[in-house]
Amino acid sequence: MSLRVFLLSLATWAATLLPLHATELIMVERQGCSYCVEWKAKLGPIYPNTPEGAFAPLRMVDLSDGLPQDISFARKVVYTPTFVLVENNTEIGRIEGYPGEDFFWGLLDMMLKAKTDYMKSSS
Repeated sequence: MSLRVFLLSLATWAATLLPLHATELIMVERQGCSYCVEWKAKLGPIYPNTPEGAFAPLRMVDLSDGLPQDISFARKVVYTPTFVLVENNTEIGRIEGYPGEDFFWGLLDMMLKAKTDYMKSSS
């Protein structure tokens, strides 16, 4: 067996041992939702730069376009905004509505810690 084949086999085997970790936060919004507009104005620009945003990148979905077919939702989305925490394309938690900035960050932090291996750095 050549060294190249051996290394390729080893890399393939090692990749199967790595955990599949695809966590994202889906924001379901709709046209005319004032809370959606408020969230996007206040938190939208900073979310990707936060520990939460790094751990669970944001995907925005307009409810009128239908929900993504690649995601298994636990139940119908009724309120907007609804923030759906997804891991490996399956809903594992959600925040319905936008209760304000302070409550949002607290609820998101609790949900991430309870439902995933998220550990916010203390720095």
